[in-house]
Amino acid sequence: MSTETKAKIRAKLKGDEVTVKVLMTHPMETGLRKDKESGKTIPADFIQTMVCESNGKKLVNCSFSGSVSKNPYLSLKFKGGKKGDEFKLSWTDNSGVSGSESTKIR
Repeated sequence: MSTETKAKIRAKLKGDEVTVKVLMTHPMETGLRKDKESGKTIPADFIQTMVCESNGKKLVNCSFSGSVSKNPYLSLKFKGGKKGDEFKLSWTDNSGVSGSESTKIR
């Protein structure tokens, strides 16, 4: 079971530092909860890996598990970005479904 994952990204330059804020839409199911109506276990469905890049340069490579909350919010700061540079976020979930979103630094 895999859901469509979406990400809203804002990347803003202030001084020499870029602040990136990401809000992802994903259920992040652990595989341990049971459906209240049927009593059946809800299958695990979570983002497993995430990569953040700026202009093709890898900044962060993350590994997650089912312990991350539903609709995760992430924030990071880095130096070396400029207005107009591309910031890209890519992810793969535990069933192998991948996606990505990008934005320009403002």
